[in-house]
Amino acid sequence: MNQQRTLGDWLAYLEQLHPSAIDMGLERSQQVLARLALGRLAPHVVTVTGTNGKGSTCAFVAAMLRAQGLKVGVYSSPHLLRYNERVLIEGAEVSDERLCEAFAAVEAARGEISLTYFEMGTLAAFWLFRQSALDAVVLEVGLGGRLDAVNLVDADIALVTSIGVDHADYLGDTRESVAFEKAGIFRAGKPALCGDLDPPQPLLDKARELGCPLFLRGRDFDLDIAGDSWHWHGRRLDGSSVALRNLPLLDLPMENASLALQAFLLMGLSWDEAQVRQALQAARITGRLDRRALMFQGRPVELMLDVGHNPHAAEYLARRLAARPPKGRRLAVFGLLADKDLQGVLAPLQGLVDEWAVTPLATPRSRPASALAQALTNLGASVKSYASVDAALEGQCAQATADDQILLFGSFFCVGEALAWLERQAPEDGVDGSAG
Repeated sequence: MNQQRTLGDWLAYLEQLHPSAIDMGLERSQQVLARLALGRLAPHVVTVTGTNGKGSTCAFVAAMLRAQGLKVGVYSSPHLLRYNERVLIEGAEVSDERLCEAFAAVEAARGEISLTYFEMGTLAAFWLFRQSALDAVVLEVGLGGRLDAVNLVDADIALVTSIGVDHADYLGDTRESVAFEKAGIFRAGKPALCGDLDPPQPLLDKARELGCPLFLRGRDFDLDIAGDSWHWHGRRLDGSSVALRNLPLLDLPMENASLALQAFLLMGLSWDEAQVRQALQAARITGRLDRRALMFQGRPVELMLDVGHNPHAAEYLARRLAARPPKGRRLAVFGLLADKDLQGVLAPLQGLVDEWAVTPLATPRSRPASALAQALTNLGASVKSYASVDAALEGQCAQATADDQILLFGSFFCVGEALAWLERQAPEDGVDGSAG
């Protein structure tokens, strides 16, 4: 492989490079990182892990750093449409050409060492960040935490958003086992933050063992939502308090904004309240409570896209939907992977959806539409099955009025297919996207 190959060529190559897609452990990646001699990625390094909320927390932190005039890189996964979404520099996706250059650099360095697709991609992102002379990087730590390739980097501050049971095959089937893995991103003496109101004991134990200044939501920082505004308070390393009052409500989870605010407060940068407020409003992320206004066959249609795919995410989605009911009906498009908790995802949404359209996803890991339909029928829901996300979307759009809302959720695959469908819509129809 060489730099003349296209990004598509590289990604196809990476998919067959290692015998398994997931291979927990840092030894192989650590060796290649040493060969790349990247050193420190940036003066400010933030890592973010958790069962849910990683993407929006990264977006909030990055927005506040960029508002300071800092040059910021963000690494996240998975992507929805383009691999380039995983690596952002100054808010923009890295180009195909630069990604190819980075993959070539990692390929040359790895030699005989076998790396997974994710490990190659992570090291390529690190290489790009180091080449770009950034002021700060914000890194989303993927599966687990402790043994994730992103955890090769020593961060100045480590954030855990929430702790729930997901990926049980790798992380164990208790919150305690998940918390142990998430706390693996903590570093000795460096601030550690947790946005979960009930952090399991292994997380607290790890922070104590490493001597981390630990900041917990509900004790050291928190938020209060009151009517059409919200308030936040937190504290600095020296123990002094800081508060923000009467913040406008956000579409992205304000719990994650609260965590991001506490992290930013600890970074030793200037605290300009007007700047912070503006940054919170500016934070956007595709596929999370992501509203789109669409013209379908000459009629206005409202879409809400959300990648939520586990009970914790479904409970949050349900709370937000209940707070903002549409004038008309809410019509759902729903697909789910076979290894996800179907009953746990559906339970919070009972009574919030008038009609369901279920669909398989374009992956062998998909749960059959028939199983989704049966589960919803057992709950007394009105449901119709479709052969694809495209067909389900078109079916719901065809019957939607201007007062209805179409909710599409259940998987990154589901949202990714929907975004591709939106891009294909006729020019005379078109889409106005307002992520958040």
